[in-house]
Amino acid sequence: MTVIDAPRTPEATPARRRGVNWEKWGWIYMRASGVVLVVLIFGHLFVNLVAGEGVKAIDFAFVAGKLADPFWVVWDTLLLWLALIHGANGMRTIVNDYASNPKLRRILLGALLASTVILITLGTLVIYTFDPCPAVPADQLALLPSFCADVQ
Repeated sequence: MTVIDAPRTPEATPARRRGVNWEKWGWIYMRASGVVLVVLIFGHLFVNLVAGEGVKAIDFAFVAGKLADPFWVVWDTLLLWLALIHGANGMRTIVNDYASNPKLRRILLGALLASTVILITLGTLVIYTFDPCPAVPADQLALLPSFCADVQ
């Protein structure tokens, strides 16, 4: 006869590890960031594709106008950071589930971390340092967009 311990007896409960439960916080992050990302993505799509003249209005001047407004700078930064971290966390879960070799798992997780950090850094630099009308020598003024003629 087999005897099964009651569910909450010390023998049936695995020993709890001390410290931060990263899996739990990763799970919570995925749910919270997913909800915020839905709002950010549909707002982004509505402004770019529905409002105004639609997709035919998206050009360099449209992007320059959006990135001149601090509201859209924060919006795009949140969208970039949340989407990249959300995606990297999902990929981390897949790597942990399917990479059985510990060395391969460490390599894949390292590559995932490196690519995420690089993309977040480059994307943030583009958002915050974008200047549609940079100062250029007089012989290169023709290379600038037409709306920059008033600035020079």
